Amino acid sequence: MNDCGLDGVLRRDNHFGLTRRAVHNHMDPLISQGAIIKTGKKRATRYELGPDVPWIKTYSLDGLQEDSVVYYDVRPRLSDLPDNVLYIWIHGLTEMINNAIDHSEGSEVTVMMKRSPGDCTVFIRDNGIGIFKKIMLAADLEEERDAFLELRKGGFTTDPDRHSGQGIFFTSRMFDDYSIMSGDLMFHHSFPVPEYDFLLGNESNKAPGTTIHMRLDNNTARTTRQVFDQFDASPSDEDSSFSKTIVPVHLAKRGNEPLVSRSQAKRLLAGLEKFSVVVLNFEGVESVGQAFADEVFRVWPKFHPESEILVPSNTAPEVMAMIKRAQSDAT
Repeated sequence: MNDCGLDGVLRRDNHFGLTRRAVHNHMDPLISQGAIIKTGKKRATRYELGPDVPWIKTYSLDGLQEDSVVYYDVRPRLSDLPDNVLYIWIHGLTEMINNAIDHSEGSEVTVMMKRSPGDCTVFIRDNGIGIFKKIMLAADLEEERDAFLELRKGGFTTDPDRHSGQGIFFTSRMFDDYSIMSGDLMFHHSFPVPEYDFLLGNESNKAPGTTIHMRLDNNTARTTRQVFDQFDASPSDEDSSFSKTIVPVHLAKRGNEPLVSRSQAKRLLAGLEKFSVVVLNFEGVESVGQAFADEVFRVWPKFHPESEILVPSNTAPEVMAMIKRAQSDAT
């Protein structure tokens, strides 16, 4: 569309309620970023979508400071976004780059950004040990799949003296899509699907280290404050106020095994005593065994009366019946 045609549309009964100057105020930042290509002059001016060329840069982790990467290299490329969107990106990028610096045991990290008129996608990849393996070793777990459950609960960290273990938990809930790929496993969380994270086999991934993928709509109304408030947490003081967690129970399974044993229940409940409210999401779970339910809803509450376990109302009837039986035995 050329400039003359654009003016004509804007003048016709003021259909869009916009002035020519207002339109150009929106167009100029997109032109400077390369999202829109402007050619020609005056009446021959034309606008076209720019090429979808990603920005990419690799950093040495030796002495790297995450705020320098975000403020000097990334933020200028996002500065035209609404404040709430920009703050989500600053939070997520700072947390994930810091994880690579402090936890990956790698030598370098690569940041790639791909922006379109509608959304922005970022990949952060290090060449370290891999996040699931790191947690498995630190927590003395049997396999890397078990590490994912610890990560998902929130509050787990391999360096408790310097980290709260909440960075990934909250960051994953701020973005429209969030993934972690490490070894042959991939964790994914999508915003439209409430509290249902899932773990997939990723056998095609042979590269070392960890890759983080984050995508966010450029015009989302979501804010960091809303995400923290959902879990009664404060972005300025997470350690003292992160009082609620939501745990997908299906993650306690290995493969297609049914949830029937006390050991599975103990794996699910490990570390949850730090929360005052624990919501157990049984989505995708059609039945549980008596021993599993007894451990979760009778034994554990007996020794942790300061923590309240809640179950969503959409829990499968067979599961709910077993839960009520265990709670009845407790009373």
